[in-house]
Amino acid sequence: MELRLAVNAGSMQEDPDQLGLAHFTEHMLFNGTKNFKKNDIVSYLQSIGVKFGADLNAYTSFDETVYILPIPSDNPQILEQGFQILEDWAHQATFEGEEIEKERGVVIEEWRTGRGANQRMRDEFFPVLFKGSRYAERLPIGTKETLESFPHETIKRFYRDWYRPDLMAVVVVGDIDVNEMEQKNKSPF
Repeated sequence: MELRLAVNAGSMQEDPDQLGLAHFTEHMLFNGTKNFKKNDIVSYLQSIGVKFGADLNAYTSFDETVYILPIPSDNPQILEQGFQILEDWAHQATFEGEEIEKERGVVIEEWRTGRGANQRMRDEFFPVLFKGSRYAERLPIGTKETLESFPHETIKRFYRDWYRPDLMAVVVVGDIDVNEMEQKNKSPF
């Protein structure tokens, strides 16, 4: 079974002082929520056979951020935990300062390693391709300057502004009872 949380917010929704923080937020949701401290989400999921990166993943684009959570469907308790993770991602992230600073290095390194020939070519042709559009200057990875220096409150503001029920959808795929899944989804979200 696969659970997904789709958020209708990506790099296009960032304020000028938030370039890259939609993507950074995606990273942070694996680093602490109300019910799963620090790396507990990853540890729990690995304990039930879900591999981080290979199975469990997320992505941020210009217009959306999607969290992908594959889980075994034969255990109701695991399914409940899966929905708890989605709920925590949706509105219970903690954004602890220490975790933000640890993840800052990870995201900056991701920015640095992505600066190959393809990215340098995009830097040149996106302004032509997207002439007059913010898409040319709103790559999801953001800017090194923002990633290195944003105050913690800035990422929290992005989360508060854009991680709202009216901008989210929960997707459940698998051999399921549709009515039961719909009921499970209504109350937490």
